[in-house]
Amino acid sequence: MKSNVKIDAGVCGFTTRATAESNDDRHVTFIVKTDCAKIGQLGRLLQEGGPFDAYQEIDPRGESHLMQTARSTLTGCCAGCVVPVGLFKAMQVAAGLALPKDIAVRLLKE
Repeated sequence: MKSNVKIDAGVCGFTTRATAESNDDRHVTFIVKTDCAKIGQLGRLLQEGGPFDAYQEIDPRGESHLMQTARSTLTGCCAGCVVPVGLFKAMQVAAGLALPKDIAVRLLKE
């Protein structure tokens, strides 16, 4: 299955478009397009490190390779970037482990 996502990162103004694809409902590859240099680097690392075994990625006994790669790439103020979560969700959908439903983070001013 193929899962396409568009992720608006927030105040930085960068938008990321990505495709997560699996031909066997388990192993997922990524194509990431963005103007953000750090997310671009993350996308290259995901392509080089893939395909990702979606079942291992969601196993609570282990560490997600996708999220480890994101943490090591997105340091400083970029550590709070929402793009890795969007990519993780796209991986789940591509492997048939989640239904395609929008996700959202809304910061409320009180």
